[in-house]
Amino acid sequence: MKLENIWSAYRRQLEAFLHSKVSNAADVEDLLQEILIKTHTGLDSLQKGESIQAWLFQIANRTTIDFYRKKARLKELDPEELWYQEKQQDIKAELIPCIEPFLTALPDDMASLLRAIDLEGKSQKAYAQEKGINYTTLKSKVQKSRATLRGLFEGCCHYSLDPQGNLIDFEQKSASCKKC
Repeated sequence: MKLENIWSAYRRQLEAFLHSKVSNAADVEDLLQEILIKTHTGLDSLQKGESIQAWLFQIANRTTIDFYRKKARLKELDPEELWYQEKQQDIKAELIPCIEPFLTALPDDMASLLRAIDLEGKSQKAYAQEKGINYTTLKSKVQKSRATLRGLFEGCCHYSLDPQGNLIDFEQKSASCKKC
């Protein structure tokens, strides 16, 4: 099949697909050009009986993914973002002394589980195998232990989280909280 025939048959569908993934019309046109070039260079690799439409949309999908990866790498750092990261690390450093008293307030099995996985960095799968626990069961125990620990922290402090769930600020509820 000729490239001109393929392109005239599928260009509109590819353009609609790209518009559903990319908001900027100029970027869509650029991506269409990339797809056309990739189609031209890869047409010989198309297997007999293979769906041309599926093949084209695979190229379009991969091209879109590459577009967003490249865009993420080229994004310039905003000095405010660097300040935010620094502040986030400071907040975590301030809370480190608080972790141990809260962990000791947990039941022993929860405390040892969280120490191994969250503080020592042991993988959940490795911990489950080591303790002879079903991996799915362990994941549930980890979530329950984290929720219990969070409840202890929240009993003592007010926390502010960003949209991704990262800690951005905290304030002790009262001076009477002597956990840390």
